[in-house]
Amino acid sequence: MVSTVATRAPVLEARNINKHFGPVHALKDVNLSVRPGEVLALIGDNGAGKSTLINVLTGVLPFDSGEIIFDGQPVRFSSPQDAREHGIETVYQDLAVAPHLDAVANIFLGREHRTGGLPGALGFLDNDRMRKETDEQLARLRVRVPDIERRLVTLSGGQRQGVAVARAVMWASKVVIMDEPTAALGVAQTAMVLDLVTQVRDTGIPVIFISHNMPNVFQVADRIVVLRLGEVVAELDPKTASIEDAVGAMTGSMRFARGEANQGE
Repeated sequence: MVSTVATRAPVLEARNINKHFGPVHALKDVNLSVRPGEVLALIGDNGAGKSTLINVLTGVLPFDSGEIIFDGQPVRFSSPQDAREHGIETVYQDLAVAPHLDAVANIFLGREHRTGGLPGALGFLDNDRMRKETDEQLARLRVRVPDIERRLVTLSGGQRQGVAVARAVMWASKVVIMDEPTAALGVAQTAMVLDLVTQVRDTGIPVIFISHNMPNVFQVADRIVVLRLGEVVAELDPKTASIEDAVGAMTGSMRFARGEANQGE
């Protein structure tokens, strides 16, 4: 039976993407698609090309050949800001938050609401509106912080990650990319972040989820794409594939054709 998600047109696609760094062929004819309402896990060992692919998709790096299709049209993002303006937000492993600012300032950093009239023209900010919208966004995603006006440096790792995810979801209209979002988190904090991943998916915004933690991947993913030495070597269905299948594809100890793990459907 074909799922509803599988029949939806992809929001973002990579088609036959190639990227070289001098003599190193970092990405080799990579094909990837992400559809509304799904979590697509992107996995691979160190050096597999995951970060390079994400950097290409978000305008950090140019690609040498191939196509990126966004909302059905070929695009070439010139910068991460260009990708953000198209509705693609990324939560990086290092969070890319301003730890000495509070949750409100982090969520609206660079996108602050100004007051109306002359005060707004002079740069006065509408702090009440931003506090209200921050409260609403954190409540919507069930992110609990002791005080939205506390500096992030005083919060736990999970709370800081929650603010980073809330910021991405606040501004993402098309795709959220999460790069190792549970790295260095404890058990309870990891559970909170994984819950956030599924909540984002349930809003209809697709998530590209990058992780080395296989139990986490199998908990949240709807599809799993495996990169090895710059190539897509497998596409697995977590309902029918196993962690051993994924690790085997990552390490090259087992061979998979694309879609092999879906034959039980």
